[in-house]
Amino acid sequence: MSEFAPDTGFRKNRKLKAALLRHKAFSKDGFSERLFGLLFSGLVYPQIWEDPDLDMQAMDLKPNHRIVTIGSGGCNMLAYLSKAPASIDVVDLNPHHIALNKLKLAAFKNLPDHTDLVRFLAMPNEKSNSRLFDRYLSSNLDDTTRGYWNTRKFGRRRVTVFDRNIYETGLLGRFIGAAHLLARLHGVKLQEMTKARTIREQRQFFDDQIAPLFEKPVVRWITNRKSSLFGLGIPPQQYDELASLADDNSIAPVLKHRLEKLACHFPMRDNYFAWQAFARRYADGQEGPLPTYLKPEHYEVIRANVDRVNVHHASFTELLAGEPAASRDRYILLDAQDWMTDQQLNDVWREITRTAREGARVIFRTAAEKSIIEGRLEPEIRDQWDYFEDQSREMTTQDRSAIYGGFHIYGKKA
Repeated sequence: MSEFAPDTGFRKNRKLKAALLRHKAFSKDGFSERLFGLLFSGLVYPQIWEDPDLDMQAMDLKPNHRIVTIGSGGCNMLAYLSKAPASIDVVDLNPHHIALNKLKLAAFKNLPDHTDLVRFLAMPNEKSNSRLFDRYLSSNLDDTTRGYWNTRKFGRRRVTVFDRNIYETGLLGRFIGAAHLLARLHGVKLQEMTKARTIREQRQFFDDQIAPLFEKPVVRWITNRKSSLFGLGIPPQQYDELASLADDNSIAPVLKHRLEKLACHFPMRDNYFAWQAFARRYADGQEGPLPTYLKPEHYEVIRANVDRVNVHHASFTELLAGEPAASRDRYILLDAQDWMTDQQLNDVWREITRTAREGARVIFRTAAEKSIIEGRLEPEIRDQWDYFEDQSREMTTQDRSAIYGGFHIYGKKA
């Protein structure tokens, strides 16, 4: 059976299961892990929620660099191509993300022009998008990926999600939709934030309309349950990290603080993450920005370098274990380490250290503020890396997605 077959589930995806499960099935923690795993086995992130402009600045990307990154929604991998690196290896344990990454690469390579690309990947309610797929993309995909997008769900092919709005789907898209519904039940229309024209107006709307929602009993009741944040792709381990930041172990104040950063620290005209959160779409025309990888000034160079990307249904450790020593320059771990046991953490860093060239860099994010690897890596591994603490702290404040507590940069010692 294809790994992308329509009935692919958590129990069939052994790689994902091995990465997520720590506790016995009938324990409280084990039940939470398995529930999260079932939800995470489908499409989770139509859009990745790490800021690629920040990534590229932190990594100081150069054309000779060879990159390994976790795929997720694929936006960052494509943004990195704007710097024309030598190669990018994309890994992901979720087969739905693999199919999405491959489709986005095919769209850059095969759609006729930038207008068609933006229409297909960014614009909602474009009924012609599935016809673009049939005409230009289907025949240029491998059999497995083509089969994935042609699979019918509820009578419609998967690819028709691009005729509607893919960013309203996936686990994250549905979570955002549920947040909008909850806000409307309390008389707040979150999409009104997009009418703000200044930071001051954004602050006013947040203080008057959004902040009071976090004091509502039903909101506090919901957010005090680990499963409430599974829609953000936050597993039980990350929930515990976030809850530990609050005096009363309630997640509501932490979420309020992160949402305040998203809403109030960056102008709407500069932050496509805020557009997805508050409008459930990208800005149209002069309203605001497109994601970095869809900006017209990057189109030609990304398109010219699509063939430098290889997409793997594998873990970071699994891919690197088969690569030569001193063969890679940049590593992007997203927030995956927040999920890892000490053994998994040391395994991946052992392979990173072995395959890293002199001057290599690793970047990652954490739910909490502190770096997840400090005090957990074996000394012989940790001693080979410098932590760029000041730069990491500065980058954390600049992260437009605003949902992470820490952004961290490590460099391989000479």
